[in-house]
Amino acid sequence: MTGRTKEETNGVTLLGNQHTQYPNDYDPKVLETFVNKHPDHDYFVKFNCPEFTSLCPITGQPDFAALYISYVPDEIMVESKSLKLYLFSFRNHGDFHEDCVNIIMNDLIELMHPRYIEVWGKFLPRGGISIDPYCNYGMPGTKWEQVAWERLTHHDLYPETVRNR
Repeated sequence: MTGRTKEETNGVTLLGNQHTQYPNDYDPKVLETFVNKHPDHDYFVKFNCPEFTSLCPITGQPDFAALYISYVPDEIMVESKSLKLYLFSFRNHGDFHEDCVNIIMNDLIELMHPRYIEVWGKFLPRGGISIDPYCNYGMPGTKWEQVAWERLTHHDLYPETVRNR
């Protein structure tokens, strides 16, 4: 297996760039992609983002979460540095937890057209309650549509013991 050609990485401009500009507010245009060299295989790619931050749209208070994004790529994949900058763009964005995870999922669906994707936010508590929104999507008309339904209906059936919040 050889490395990637310039044509395969043509759309990747942020990785290796020492003069990265961090967005001040929500910006899906920062997302970049590259070609999946293994579209004939179904496999998961998982991003763990333990320092996700957004703002409460009512109070302006910061909300902190561990965010988990898992997807089965089709033809193209999201580049990780651009994803990091995209998630950073929520830092000054005011939206409810449930909205943030759905916005992220929808932007990634529009960007990559994955076979399957799920986004799970585990937000730290404010006011004595934590919120853990989960959303997913399976490509319509494929086996992944049924996988999405099964994972959604069985999601958090056996939740983990949480001791740190």
